Amino acid sequence: METALSYRDANRARLRDALVTAARELTVADGWDRVRMADVARLVGVSRQTVYNEFGTRDGLAQALAVREIEEFTAAVRARLHEHGGDVRAAGHAAILHTLREAAGNPLIKAILTSAPGGADELLPYLTTRADLLLGAAGAVIEEWAAACVPEAAPATTRLAAESIVRLTVSHIVLPSGSPETSADALAEVFARLMR
Repeated sequence: METALSYRDANRARLRDALVTAARELTVADGWDRVRMADVARLVGVSRQTVYNEFGTRDGLAQALAVREIEEFTAAVRARLHEHGGDVRAAGHAAILHTLREAAGNPLIKAILTSAPGGADELLPYLTTRADLLLGAAGAVIEEWAAACVPEAAPATTRLAAESIVRLTVSHIVLPSGSPETSADALAEVFARLMR
């Protein structure tokens, strides 16, 4: 019985992944405002009702898409932070630079930021006003790194530094003020000061 449940769970996870991948492809190609549940279903080869059964609503699909992108970004941030151990400035710089470069080249982020006004209403908030998923995930990665590599930093200090640097980095993604390198240099200095 457990094998049957595992098999069912694995198939469901594969289906959800395929549906999110299809939604991402359609968003990159046409913008989120043109993505329909029926189009996602057609691309994967399932019924529209299957998509609704998995995500409930279009907003549920948007959230799943945002969660997957955030997970991929935070995994890369974790790796960059740990590559530099307890060197706060170097670790922050590597993580921030990677994030800014990836965001600049990420076709989904570009589709969200360059969509017609009001067209990405369900996705843009995951970077701005509904960024709790992003803040929570990225903040947790920074706190985990600090606990392992900068144990002398007080948890409250780390929490404040993490939330602040994530918000500042997102601000530079949404409204770049210079090259990723220039921004990463400045933000890494801010992060190092906040962690003191």
